[in-house]
Amino acid sequence: MLYREFETQAELDAQYDVGERNDESDAYAEFYVEESRKARADLDVHRDVSFGPTVPERLDIFPADRADAPVLLFVHGGYWHSNHAEDFSFVARGPVSEGVTTVVMNYALCPAVPVPEVVRQARAALVWTHENIAEYGGDPDRLFVSGHSAGGHLTGCLLSTDWEDDYGKPADLVEGACAVSGLYDLEPFPYTWLQPKLQLTWREVREHSPIRHLPDRAPPLIVTYGEEESAELRRQSADFLTAWRDHGLDGRSLPQPGADHYSAIEGFLDPESQLCSAILDLIEE
Repeated sequence: MLYREFETQAELDAQYDVGERNDESDAYAEFYVEESRKARADLDVHRDVSFGPTVPERLDIFPADRADAPVLLFVHGGYWHSNHAEDFSFVARGPVSEGVTTVVMNYALCPAVPVPEVVRQARAALVWTHENIAEYGGDPDRLFVSGHSAGGHLTGCLLSTDWEDDYGKPADLVEGACAVSGLYDLEPFPYTWLQPKLQLTWREVREHSPIRHLPDRAPPLIVTYGEEESAELRRQSADFLTAWRDHGLDGRSLPQPGADHYSAIEGFLDPESQLCSAILDLIEE
């Protein structure tokens, strides 16, 4: 067996190649881009705010229309090797309409950088947000994180970070999180079509799989996914949530009926959607 019950790369690719599984993947990409263009036109936004020394390390900040607003940092997906923050501006629409300042993170992509560098950049983005978001009307003491797909993986990495010892930040830097269709176990990916892009080593698999590094304490976490996703993607979420709860942490399940890997984040557009409502409720707890 290569991984679990899978004997061949083709079997694993069939589970994890979401573009091949969905005939509407190109249509979804166009939808993201168009809705993001509309969001930037309709909302106040500070574009390409640098949070690190390299060009890809930048944020798009969508401030809410109130002082000391809670802050949601969103990390986009793309299997660590594709996409750009500007294609996900649309995730700000629902939260901002309900008074939540939304920060959409951009990061360098594999294989130009390895996965550990992407993880470092996600951590650096959250540190920068904590130190600077007050200038944009956000409350640095009310930071929440969310991410989709690879961004769900990075959300898990943020939650496992020792903010106090490693960064000199409050141990409870993150107040709550929502991981959407995340990838919490990296072990299958060296066996897939992604490996030439990711070039994962087994040490990187061990050190950067969130399911292997559960924190001793953490904020409430929503784990959500589309019920129409592949069995493996659903299992990744289910196993991570089970491990999270078994570790004594607050984990909440939010399966989305009828949604697939692409549509699982559409709810950010509507504050009354199942997804957005759950995140807003978490923020207001």
